[in-house]
Amino acid sequence: MIATVARKEGLLPYDRCAVARVIEYSARHAGDAEKLSMHMRSIADLLRESDYWARAANHDTVLASDVQQAIDAQIRRQDRIRDRLYEAIQRDILMIGTQGAVTGQVNGLAVIELGGFAFAQPARITATSRLGKGDLINIEREVKLSGATHSKGVFILSSFLAARYARNQPLALSAILAFEQSYGMIDGDSASLAELCALLSNLADVPINQSLAVTGSINQLGQVQAIGAVNEKIEGFFDICNARGLTGTQGVLIPAANVQHLMLRRNVVDAAAAGQFHVYAVENIDQAITLLTGLPAGAADAHGAYPEGSINDRVAARLTELSTISQSYQGNKPH
Repeated sequence: MIATVARKEGLLPYDRCAVARVIEYSARHAGDAEKLSMHMRSIADLLRESDYWARAANHDTVLASDVQQAIDAQIRRQDRIRDRLYEAIQRDILMIGTQGAVTGQVNGLAVIELGGFAFAQPARITATSRLGKGDLINIEREVKLSGATHSKGVFILSSFLAARYARNQPLALSAILAFEQSYGMIDGDSASLAELCALLSNLADVPINQSLAVTGSINQLGQVQAIGAVNEKIEGFFDICNARGLTGTQGVLIPAANVQHLMLRRNVVDAAAAGQFHVYAVENIDQAITLLTGLPAGAADAHGAYPEGSINDRVAARLTELSTISQSYQGNKPH
């Protein structure tokens, strides 16, 4: 197909590395490492612009570097808003942490799409909790800034929490989840894993490593489900970390089901190969919270008890404490 377009348009011939780079671009455009996009217009536009850069450099054939220059030029024409957003993060106008550890706070990853250009917007997600009646308040939903799918994700998160930790006792908890410094609509369930991790961190009183970001959807069984735009989300957090200086501890947690969709930029791949940046594939909430906190999640024994000091043990103990306080409070009420 590439050769046909080149002949029809009178373009320079493409060498094998240039053809390979076009194929990589096509897979990235499809959002799947095992599929290729056959959107002719976008591929033909790339071939024409690659030919332009090859002729400008007096090349006899189109090289991979010419194709890459065309891709970079396409991005440069559309990335002004992304640059302003990332500049605001670098200047700490938008607060995103890439070092240290904080309890009840995690880096989530949203995506903004403008025309054909999509990029990640890192977002700080926080969770607080207190004695209550089992309410899990999604601030975005309360102020009508939450789409239906995002609200669904929060409800599923709430169901998982009750099913795992409060099967035989009241869930005497009032928790609040929020996207900090968010001023528009939030939709999709890809933040539900991050929201659950922030809440577990708050309940267990264990800090989360801020050098990691999280994306993924959670189901009622605690399994992590695939999400969209995984490449853009990884690259967005990488760009923030890279601008501040890679430490070797930074990375992104993604659903294991999304590994087959990875088609990352070369600088991200090189940093990962050098051990300067990491991409962790997780299958369930226990794997995610263990990576984020450095403490084992802990598996329940035959009696439903968790290993002492584990994340699950700390969360269960806190919810039991809240339930005991609630029952004591109810018992002391005048009849």
